Amino acid sequence: MEMVLRTLVRLVAGIVVVLAATTGPAAVTRPATAAVSTPAPRLPAPVACPGCWHPALNTSWQWQLSGTVDTSVDVQMYDIDLFDNAKSVVDGLHADGRIAVCYVSAGSRENWRPDTGDFPDGVVGKPLDGWPGERWVDVRKWRVLGPIMRARLNLCAQKGFDGVEFDNVDAWSANTGFPISRDDQLRYNARLANEAHLRGLSAGLKNDVEQAAALEPYFDLAVNEECFRWKECDRLDPFITAGKAVFQVEYDLAVADFCPKANAKDFNSLKKKLSLGAWRVPCR
Repeated sequence: MEMVLRTLVRLVAGIVVVLAATTGPAAVTRPATAAVSTPAPRLPAPVACPGCWHPALNTSWQWQLSGTVDTSVDVQMYDIDLFDNAKSVVDGLHADGRIAVCYVSAGSRENWRPDTGDFPDGVVGKPLDGWPGERWVDVRKWRVLGPIMRARLNLCAQKGFDGVEFDNVDAWSANTGFPISRDDQLRYNARLANEAHLRGLSAGLKNDVEQAAALEPYFDLAVNEECFRWKECDRLDPFITAGKAVFQVEYDLAVADFCPKANAKDFNSLKKKLSLGAWRVPCR
């Protein structure tokens, strides 16, 4: 037995020497691996909306989600809360020649909304950091969330809004309590945009900059928070290239630190306070 073992050792050693001589050390330290291709997610076809509002790249705007809306700001578009504003507010903006966009959180349940009871416990996840009363929802469950979002979009259209800003549609990159993938988020966001278009509403993508290139064909505009602070604004270039407006906000940076860059990129950027009241400093 001992002789057999010694013979096996010599054979193995000989094989190693031959491999080293013929393939070199790189083949030993970095073994080849087979290329793995990830199949593209199955997404619904984009729903066209030629009659929707398609903002020019240079479009002035106001973003006010708290307090009574100050309608005296001389801008082309107002982005305001869906539930907090009556149809009369939208009608007043239209009378002044403004466009009105409704803000909707499509990725969370806010416990102060009138439809909060429509969210079953099974689709409600972890709290959003820094936002009391707000929890992520499981965007994989379209059969559950779809009717809720359709009802919100119906209300948006009934109040006369021209478009919708979909917030919290980047759950795949957050600690939601659910195993939401990139592809899950892509499918959900594409469905939201299509539902908006079916109602004649322009669709606005909020944040989710890492998937902006894939989602650009579905959306008419982008809304972003703090891309200059986090050095990720270039990810929104596909919207600009496609002639679609980017509405952008910074909270902490000084105006001088981001406005020249924003103007050079043809963004519609503002300096705002996190409370998103009426106060604003436009870059152009």
